Amino acid sequence: KVQSALLEVMQERQVTIAGETHKVPRPFLVMATQNPIETEGTYPLPEAQVDRFMMKVLVDYPTDEEEFVIVQRVIGPPVEAVPVATTEQLAALQAEARRVYVDPSLIQYAVKLVSATRTPDKHGLKDMGRFITFGASPRASISLTEGARALALLRGRSYALPEDMTALVPDVLRHRVTLSYEGLSEGLTPDGLIEKIMRAVPAPPKPLEHEKLAA
Repeated sequence: KVQSALLEVMQERQVTIAGETHKVPRPFLVMATQNPIETEGTYPLPEAQVDRFMMKVLVDYPTDEEEFVIVQRVIGPPVEAVPVATTEQLAALQAEARRVYVDPSLIQYAVKLVSATRTPDKHGLKDMGRFITFGASPRASISLTEGARALALLRGRSYALPEDMTALVPDVLRHRVTLSYEGLSEGLTPDGLIEKIMRAVPAPPKPLEHEKLAA
């Protein structure tokens, strides 16, 4: 029931309780944490649900300097959290990101990367197919394009460049690539396969300055 409700809210932006439907506010997002060590009492999410997460970001242990600051903050006086943006401002930023120009060659690059996870032999990766059970869905192509838009906006541009997309490829694809038993037995990881795909599928060249201005 919990997974069904989670899938409904991620896809339909609503929650149904006792036959009554409640729309969630906008903007709305779902964030989840995954502990790679202890999984007792938990159930893996189905692929269709995992696919609805835009990114999977790996968070490693903090550095010594970062951990020092963490300890200081815990033992020190409490810090009052203050909002840095309203929901209206976030919605306006989302609309602004949608206006960022993405060249068709960059969209094609996203499609080729995602396609290579499904049919690697078509992209010169003949030995990789046996290591992958399921590749990424078209949602990955959309997430790569939308993510490149947002990152370009954060970097102060009204147009996306190849580096805006390549910076996000591992985060967008790693949870959408399901390794086969053979891949797991070989000790492979989704990140390692994604790295090989990125080497096999070249990014488009940067647009010239007059092309950016025209866009």
